[in-house]
Amino acid sequence: MRTPSRLPHLFSLCLTASLLVCPDAGAEERPNFVFIIADDCTYLDMEVYGGQAKTPHLQALAEEGMRFTRCFQAAPMCSPTRHNLYTGIYPVKSGAWPNHTAVYEGTPSIAHHLQEAGYRVALSGKTHIRPKSSFPFEYSDDFRKADPTRKNPYPAIDTFLAECRETDTPFCLFACSNEPHTPYTKGDPSAYPPESLHLPPSWVDTPETRACYSQYLAEISYYDQQCGALLTMLDRHDLKDNTLVIVVSEQGSAFPFAKWTCFELGLASGMIARWPGKIAKGTLSDALVEYVDVVPTFLQAAQVPLPPILEGRSFLPVLLGHATEHKQYTFGIHTTRGIINGSTAFGVRSCGTKRYRYIRNLHPETTFTNAVTRAGGDKADFWSSWLEKAQAGDTHAQAMTAKYQSRPPEELYDVENDPHCLANLIDTPALQDVRRELASALDAWMETQGDQGAETEASAHTRQPGRKRRAIPNP
Repeated sequence: MRTPSRLPHLFSLCLTASLLVCPDAGAEERPNFVFIIADDCTYLDMEVYGGQAKTPHLQALAEEGMRFTRCFQAAPMCSPTRHNLYTGIYPVKSGAWPNHTAVYEGTPSIAHHLQEAGYRVALSGKTHIRPKSSFPFEYSDDFRKADPTRKNPYPAIDTFLAECRETDTPFCLFACSNEPHTPYTKGDPSAYPPESLHLPPSWVDTPETRACYSQYLAEISYYDQQCGALLTMLDRHDLKDNTLVIVVSEQGSAFPFAKWTCFELGLASGMIARWPGKIAKGTLSDALVEYVDVVPTFLQAAQVPLPPILEGRSFLPVLLGHATEHKQYTFGIHTTRGIINGSTAFGVRSCGTKRYRYIRNLHPETTFTNAVTRAGGDKADFWSSWLEKAQAGDTHAQAMTAKYQSRPPEELYDVENDPHCLANLIDTPALQDVRRELASALDAWMETQGDQGAETEASAHTRQPGRKRRAIPNP
């Protein structure tokens, strides 16, 4: 496993390399970057991806740019996802693989790389990243708290954009929403009558589930309003034409089989990109891309050499229409150790292609628990209604609650035809070559990460600042 002492040395080498070979910034006007991220949103629930939550602003954005259908993050939890996004390094190697985590001291982020190239780099809204020395953004809280329907909802962002425009300084802005994370208190649930909603096939149909789903969909529409307000602000400052905008949905929702799991909807993300004159309008891409690829993509677009510490690969050729494919595999990792109501140890690793997702459960003998399965849920209490329906004899409720909490050592899903991962095909004779291929690819990736499986899971809580003193027994 990568030790903390190696990362500062690598960072020094990266910066030195960048300074020595940085191309002439004046050769072409460097773009600005705006990256907008939701919080716990299953992308299939968004109208722009065929879902029920109305997203008119994102629909309009997709018509002006490129919509990705096969985008993934490396972990189905907020904190490791954001560390992975900003560093361009996978979770175990950076040190940020459990939730409420931190990267190793000295780990660089996009803030370092772009600031060295003359950019101003800001983050507004949800953070969930540590230590601050690795993430020297210009911070504000506008995008997390402000009402997007106000006349000037984001005054700090407004000032930031105005200053960059006035001084002709390129910028990178991360606008980080807190929606649709629980509790579901934003937006207008009356637009989504519970009785009219279509539930995913992996869910148990109860009044409590429908009520929470209605409130959650309203928060997705609220997020769409946030995106629209920020995009309007770019127009007002005349920054649209030279700004690459990317909007993502983050990991799946806080309902079962999404967030906190390596099922397809836990790791999959929506992604929409717009760059006028560079990205063709109304295009659709099924190229496999990951959040770890965002940093190298931005750096290449900004004409900044890619530091060797980065593990992602730039998908700029896909954005510009020079390529249609990007990666063969995507990878995922999840740990329950140290999370709210998490199993003492329930480690999960995953490898996916466009069609198949292979999942390895490191502790199949353990009951899977998290914030959803505790009394009261994760500020959205519906799980108890699933259990009650199962106990009353409903066969679907029995199957889904058992599937969520009891996992076999290996799982394999045809996610092209079964995105909700209902049918485990691990023992299907015709798919044994696929099983071996993905298992081998996962083994190779884990080796590059220094990921020792169960041993790595046992030390996950040590990567959570302030939690080392807690008495969490080894499994």
